[in-house]
Amino acid sequence: MLYLAQVVGKNPDGLAKLKLLAIEKAVHTWVPLPEESYVTTNEAIAYADNVFLKVRLSVSKQGSKQVEWMEEATDWILGFLSEYLSVGVSPAQLRDEAERAEQWRQSLTLRSQELARRDLEIEARQEQIQQLEENIQQERKKLERWAAELEKRETLPNRDLKSSTK
Repeated sequence: MLYLAQVVGKNPDGLAKLKLLAIEKAVHTWVPLPEESYVTTNEAIAYADNVFLKVRLSVSKQGSKQVEWMEEATDWILGFLSEYLSVGVSPAQLRDEAERAEQWRQSLTLRSQELARRDLEIEARQEQIQQLEENIQQERKKLERWAAELEKRETLPNRDLKSSTK
């Protein structure tokens, strides 16, 4: 993991105590650490107190954090500041923009859910219409059979009457 750290002191052997300030969660996404956390370097370093460093840490089998790599972060911090803050964008504006983006995302999610609900309703109505059409076809066939039977019944008595009158 990559951290932003500050040298807060050295022991007589030159090993430095580093205060971890922030962690990189994704490219260009840094999050301040909620609790104070410190790590000691494995070897002597030439950096003075209060110098900011980018530090890559690994976790040992015992669970302790060990410094794998480090470099001075002053140029990186200044570059970061000039890239993101020199264009007149304040952290408050970034937060507002992030909030607007989140509201927009939520709005799109709600619209998507509404469209999905409407699709389900339309599908259910189409099934109902199809069922009604099938019912109408069945009823029409029944009526046609009844009409045919009625017609047969009406013609049979007339034939019987004609044959009895002769």
